[in-house]
Amino acid sequence: MKRIVVAVDFSSGSIHALKYAINIANLVKCDILMVWVDKTATPESIYSSVGENYRGEVIKRFNDLVEKFQPTCTGGTLTYKLRKGKIYYEIVTIAKTKKADLIVTGSHGVSGFEEYWIGSNANRIVAHADCPVITVRNGFQIKDKDFKIVIPIDNSNHTLNKIPFTAKMAKIFNADVYIAVIFTTNLKTIHQRVENYVEKAKKYLEKEEIRYNIEYFQTQNTTKTTIDFAKSIDADMIAIMTEQEDRREIGLLGPNAQQIVNHSPIPVLSMHEFDINLALK
Repeated sequence: MKRIVVAVDFSSGSIHALKYAINIANLVKCDILMVWVDKTATPESIYSSVGENYRGEVIKRFNDLVEKFQPTCTGGTLTYKLRKGKIYYEIVTIAKTKKADLIVTGSHGVSGFEEYWIGSNANRIVAHADCPVITVRNGFQIKDKDFKIVIPIDNSNHTLNKIPFTAKMAKIFNADVYIAVIFTTNLKTIHQRVENYVEKAKKYLEKEEIRYNIEYFQTQNTTKTTIDFAKSIDADMIAIMTEQEDRREIGLLGPNAQQIVNHSPIPVLSMHEFDINLALK
C-alpha cells in the first residue's frame, strides 16, 4: 500500500477519519493525501458566504492539520489537495489519478446530522470509487490490539472476492477474521454452495496464515444479522462487497451493502467486483 486518500470537510467526522487513516498508514508505511472539494455554488459548502478568501481559509486549515498530525503520521507524508466540482467525483478521480490503494471517508449515517458534506457523499464515494473504501463513523474507538474483522459469506456470485484484500487488512492489523456464514434459505443446494464458498475462504486464510473463526446464521435480514454479530464480538471492521454488478454505471450500491454502510456503527470496508485485481496483488 502506497497511498491513502482521505475526504476532508473539516467536520469532526472527517478529522476522525483522518486519524483512522493515519493509524493504517503508520502500520504499512504509506502516504496520506487529504482532499477537500469546493462546492461553493450550493448551500452545502461551509464557505459559501465567505467570499473569495474562503480558499485561503481552507489552505490555512489544511496547514494547521499538517502541523498537528504530521508528527503522528510516522508512516509517510501528509499532504493535501483542493479540488472543485462534484464532491464524490473529485474524491474518486483524484484517488484514481494518484493510484491510491484505499479511500477513507467519514460517515454520519442516515440518521445523523450532515453538518457538512461527508455524510451526504459517503455512499456515492463508495459506489463510484476504483479502489476499496473504508467508511468510519465519528466517535468509533480505534484499537491497537485484539483487532477483529467480520466477513459475511453468502450465496452471491462475488462473495469470495472480498477475501484477498480483507486478508491483507487482517495482516496489517494482526487481526482475527470472523466469517459470518449467512443462509437465507433452507434449500440444500444453496447451503452446499455457501459451504463450498466457506471451504475456499478457509483455505485462502490458512494459506495466508490468518487466524479465523466461523459462525453460522439462518436469517432473512443479512444486514441486521451481520451488524448485530459484529457488535456482539466487539468487531473493528466489517468487510463487504458493494454488490453492484450492473449498477456501477449509475452509481448504485446493492441493497445490503447500502444498508450496512448507512447503519453500521463499525467501520465498513467496501470492495467492488473490479477491485479483485488489486486485491490479489
